[in-house]
Amino acid sequence: MKDFRHLKVWELSHKIALAIYNITATFPKEEMYGLISQIRRASVSIPTNISEGCGRGSDADFRRFLQFAFSSACELEYLLFISYELKFLLKKDYDQIISQVIEAKKMLSGLIKKLNPECSLKKNL
Repeated sequence: MKDFRHLKVWELSHKIALAIYNITATFPKEEMYGLISQIRRASVSIPTNISEGCGRGSDADFRRFLQFAFSSACELEYLLFISYELKFLLKKDYDQIISQVIEAKKMLSGLIKKLNPECSLKKNL
């Protein structure tokens, strides 16, 4: 059993999730059950899947949950983009958070590759 709190990618993704809650608090209230909810779920899914994967018994299981986390990061990346396009996010806020999401994707890809050298998600970055 690994302690997820010691993983840099978990630390970053947790920081992203906290930031997303702050950012989405400024979105229009009519988006509460739409975009806000979906963005928050995607952001929390990243560190949640890393945490759950750490509790699994094998590297293969851990890798599978890291892939789920990577998919959630891709989803979050798009949701932030559409939020920016809809003018719910300022450019400086978008640039800051999106760079963190991209960094988390790179870290996840590296960890997945380390657990399975044949598997590379670089093409999705």
